[in-house]
Amino acid sequence: MTRTDQPLRLLIAGGGTGGHVLPAVAVLEELRRREIPSDVLWIGSHGGVERGIAAEQNVPFVAIQTGKLRRYLAIQTVTDAFRVPLGIGQAWQRIRTFKPDVIYSTGGAVSVPSVIGGHRTAPVITHEQTAQIGIANRTAARFASTLAVGFEQTAELARALHKHVVVTGNPVRASLTRGSAEQGFQRYGFSPDIPIVYVTGGARGASPLNERIEEVLDDLLASVQIVHQVGPASANTDFARLTALRNRLPERLASRYEITEFVGRELPDLYAITDLVIGRAGAGTVSELGFMGLPSVLIPLPGTWGDEQRKNARVLGDAGAAVVIDQRDASPKRLRSEILALTGSVERRNAMADAARSTARPDAASRLVDEILRLAERPEQTGR
Repeated sequence: MTRTDQPLRLLIAGGGTGGHVLPAVAVLEELRRREIPSDVLWIGSHGGVERGIAAEQNVPFVAIQTGKLRRYLAIQTVTDAFRVPLGIGQAWQRIRTFKPDVIYSTGGAVSVPSVIGGHRTAPVITHEQTAQIGIANRTAARFASTLAVGFEQTAELARALHKHVVVTGNPVRASLTRGSAEQGFQRYGFSPDIPIVYVTGGARGASPLNERIEEVLDDLLASVQIVHQVGPASANTDFARLTALRNRLPERLASRYEITEFVGRELPDLYAITDLVIGRAGAGTVSELGFMGLPSVLIPLPGTWGDEQRKNARVLGDAGAAVVIDQRDASPKRLRSEILALTGSVERRNAMADAARSTARPDAASRLVDEILRLAERPEQTGR
């Protein structure tokens, strides 16, 4: 019996934020598209978004202890120093029982214990999605067989850390392309004759973006329709405040404003009707905008490790696909001006959409799956 007669045993390690989780979903979709039988186990954190997403994918999930890796002294550094060894032990026990063919590490602090605890059991592929290699992946790379990166700009940094670097791109869920504009308009009660703006700060929201949009909301709604993802109540208080504001608006304007804590399975339909995206510049956001060919205004989160969000944003900004504004310069007045200028010019948006598509790697999920299969010694199942 050959290896390919047996299901691929894949262990996914990583999470914390959507940027470290959604690439794994894209890989799972690609395995299913190729009809490769797979047994999958996901090891993640107790508090991240990955538990719910693993459940949606019908993938067994195990949470382990983890600690954030920091370059500065804080009281949490001491407590986290004890959690990491505990997490390594927990991961090692699960991995020894599961016996994976390969470990796919998507990043985030929780990936480190799994990589350290499992690298002697199975080969590891670590994937860095951002334009800057994070601390967790710098650590995981020491134990990985392959270091995959999302952007060409990251490859040079990666080669200083690892001898086997592959540029795969960032996988984006193919299901995002299967949205229905008809269902999108119906869901939100929007008119196809008025531009639609999607404002998102990511899964946890972004109060600085929410507050700026709030200040110019009346002016914007006179010309556009808005779907506003503000983040959950556990992250900020913006949903309640902005809902109250919507309830005070005249009916004509209120009908143009949809506020939600989180956009989930409806995202493909929302993308199908969106004319412009306003958001942060996480690697997942940047990759989705390129994949979907959507023009954007990006306000990178300041203070990220290695200034990674600004570097991510430059991928689209340098291509002419996005207007990139530092948060300190993103006044409500400036945002209003940029949004209305873009929604008022179909020609400019079309040019930005073409530029966005030029940055995408539509085969990123396929490339990652091929690397996973190569490490699992299944070359006959690769797509290339």
